[in-house]
Amino acid sequence: MDVKEKYKEINLEIDLNKLVEIAKESAMIGSDILKRNYKNIQSISSKGRKGDLVTNVDLEVEKKITNFLLDKTPDISILAEESGRSNKSNELMWCIDPLDGTTNYSHGYPFFGSSIGLVYKNIPILGAISVPYLNELYWGCINNGSYCNETKLSVSKPKNLSESLLVTGFAYDRYEKEDNNYAEFCWLTHKTRGVRRGGAAAVDLALVASGKLDGFWERGLEIWDIAAGALIVYEAGGIVSNYPSGELDINSGKILACSPSISFELKKELSNVIPFNKNLYT
Repeated sequence: MDVKEKYKEINLEIDLNKLVEIAKESAMIGSDILKRNYKNIQSISSKGRKGDLVTNVDLEVEKKITNFLLDKTPDISILAEESGRSNKSNELMWCIDPLDGTTNYSHGYPFFGSSIGLVYKNIPILGAISVPYLNELYWGCINNGSYCNETKLSVSKPKNLSESLLVTGFAYDRYEKEDNNYAEFCWLTHKTRGVRRGGAAAVDLALVASGKLDGFWERGLEIWDIAAGALIVYEAGGIVSNYPSGELDINSGKILACSPSISFELKKELSNVIPFNKNLYT
């Protein structure tokens, strides 16, 4: 995400510090509800695609956060995973993932979070991600750095790709498409110290920003998966882009976020991957 020039063009006559606090409070509203309902889900249903679940907790979190944002920032549009978009005559838009990692949460696997990002003309400008099980709140704002709780974040500095630990994920359409990230996962598992699959993209991005992981790539994502985490990684000194090349486009569904020290190698290796042939496994 080469946004330096784009950010120079942004001249918002709004109080970003106030909006950061609103984003943080929104993420904590989600965190409180997720903690209270953990291992006590009342309903789970499919949204139509295999593995794409929604619970009563997703809906409760989204409603509470949406109502809070409508009250605090009535003129800013909202895009939420479960309820869609409210269109307003404003170039600012909140992007809400009420429960990132629904499948994890529904199984009692403690890797999940609540993510709220703010974009301006499709450029992420601030965001907050709560990770309840770790009691961590990741947040950041353009030109003001990013933080975990009150500790300033900085991405890791591995010497090379072979010494890095990466994380990725697999989109819900992986059962139908050959472009499903399986080949990339296997290829990079052999090129690094390992590749993890967290199951919650926003949390993956937060961990890259904190230096716990060295890089993340994924395809098939939605805007609410990317908006907050991309900005938090960028403000922690990371490289955020499309892959294997190109600037970040939050509408593309593809993102690469990593330490600058492995950016070139990681993009090169992703471009070398031989496409997966699903016929070999059917």
